Amino acid sequence: MSLPSTSRLLLGPGPSPVSPRVLEALSAPQRSHLDPELVVLLDDIRARLQRVFRASPDSETLAISGTGSSGLEAVVANLTEPGRRALVIVTGYFGDRLAGVLTRYGATVDRLEGEWGRAIDPARVEQALTAKTYDLVGLVHAETSTGVCNPVPEIARLVRAHDALLIVDAVTSLGALPLEVEAWGIDACFSCSQKGLGAPSGLAPVVFSPRALARKVSCRSFYLDLDLLLDYWVRRKYHHTISAPLIYALAEALAEVEDEGLEARWARHRRVHETFVDAVAGLGLALLPPPAERLWSLNTVRVPAGADDAAVRRTLLEQDNIEIGAGLGPLAGQVFRIGLMGTGATTENVSRLVEALGRALNVSRA
Repeated sequence: MSLPSTSRLLLGPGPSPVSPRVLEALSAPQRSHLDPELVVLLDDIRARLQRVFRASPDSETLAISGTGSSGLEAVVANLTEPGRRALVIVTGYFGDRLAGVLTRYGATVDRLEGEWGRAIDPARVEQALTAKTYDLVGLVHAETSTGVCNPVPEIARLVRAHDALLIVDAVTSLGALPLEVEAWGIDACFSCSQKGLGAPSGLAPVVFSPRALARKVSCRSFYLDLDLLLDYWVRRKYHHTISAPLIYALAEALAEVEDEGLEARWARHRRVHETFVDAVAGLGLALLPPPAERLWSLNTVRVPAGADDAAVRRTLLEQDNIEIGAGLGPLAGQVFRIGLMGTGATTENVSRLVEALGRALNVSRA
């Protein structure tokens, strides 16, 4: 058996690089899932997540044992039952996934389809909400497949006016872009540990607002039942054996976020994104979304004519030890997905990547 022995620069859609501080936390001595030293960290994580989500004090926050998809399913499983009506705004691959999971849990789902590479127009959402009554509305804040940031605050106001609950996928925005759960009126939100927060994958932060808690259903999933999870996280009852090293890492990553300052972290991501946009323009490359609709944490760069996207990505990986991502769905072969998030959002990484990308494009065209 051979474990990885060299460092690789992870600049794809996730995971993002992990700082030395978080890596060191992973190596702390093992503890059991109900050890007094571990459960103190659970309280710390809940409090920090509430602050990073910008959620109200009477919301419920915790981290699901699983990837971001487990956070998605936990939110859906606790708010959906057969007969509930849902409107899902689909502007990319992960909006489609949200619609699919809601359908699996018995919701009657209407899809509001948007163009891949563009943010949804709130006027279209208002039209859909006026035409029919919904219990739930689902929306991806940072659409990882297209590099688009959807206008959550505007849509949240519309959803609240129609007395529906708003579910938001913040997998690629938490810790990297402005996200205000309480101020915007988001009812349930899920994310992951391995992108903007800068921890390894394996935990999925979630938050439920008081409105969402009041409309919670009887959960058909044992593993994802919010009441049972809170029995463990709050009341110290056994539910499952959580990973102590992942808890250590998330606790340290959240401390790192707050040490930097959330607004300062958002500003860093914006600054690095703008540096990247200028740098790739120097290579003659363009991004898919228009400037006002772009994510700061995930950039979809159009593959130039004559370039082989798979060959470019392979060259970066084999010659420069840099990982970037491929396009998904209808964007396969058309864009590179380049993540600059968490610890990886630095101007030094931009310089290293753009220099290597220029060489790889020349090799691809040769």
